[in-house]
Amino acid sequence: MPLIAIARCSKLPDYEASVSLAGGTPWAVDQRTTPPEDIIRAANGLLLTGGGDVNPSIYGEAAHPSFSAAEAGRDEYEIELVRRALDADLPVFAICRGIQVLNVARGGTLIQDIPDQVGRSVEHKVREPRSAIAHNIRIAAGSALDTLVGARLEEGGDVPVNSRHHQAVKTLGEGLLTTATAPDGVVEAIEDPTRRFCLGVQWHPENFHRTGEFRSLFEGLVLACTR
Repeated sequence: MPLIAIARCSKLPDYEASVSLAGGTPWAVDQRTTPPEDIIRAANGLLLTGGGDVNPSIYGEAAHPSFSAAEAGRDEYEIELVRRALDADLPVFAICRGIQVLNVARGGTLIQDIPDQVGRSVEHKVREPRSAIAHNIRIAAGSALDTLVGARLEEGGDVPVNSRHHQAVKTLGEGLLTTATAPDGVVEAIEDPTRRFCLGVQWHPENFHRTGEFRSLFEGLVLACTR
């Protein structure tokens, strides 16, 4: 069973369950306990998780008043970790905050507050229940994401997702493509098609581990780790 390093966060059990149900072995890592070089040597893949905002100083901007920092050292640790993982061609799956870390690690920038900088036409922050559907996304035909969740596409190419975020990808990082958007144009998925597996999603597929709607995403990660 492939060993999947998971960035430790407050909602870790759902991520661990999702990896286990997809056939992987979860391994929680963080900046206090596990150096990036140890992870790259031992892990078969990397899963970036949800959490606080990425510090905008990293991508050259001042903080919006809504800024809510992650744990001390987490930004720098995860950015280094994802860069090392990509350099080693490890499969990477990035969720919510994770998609933002992935984008910033590749030189991209973020929308710091969707209600203020985009608007409120689409609700992007529905806290409870965690699997509550917030809006649909439109997936790019032929993308890796399309291949993984194609069976769930509704007529018109839309997929319903949950949502708990106020930030999003703005300027894409190097090598990344947008492969899903919300009705207001907010980026909901990015990927690097030149990699074995490099996918970021803005919603929380791990919250559906009991019902399996997005298990194929985690299965895709695990399968890529065996190639």
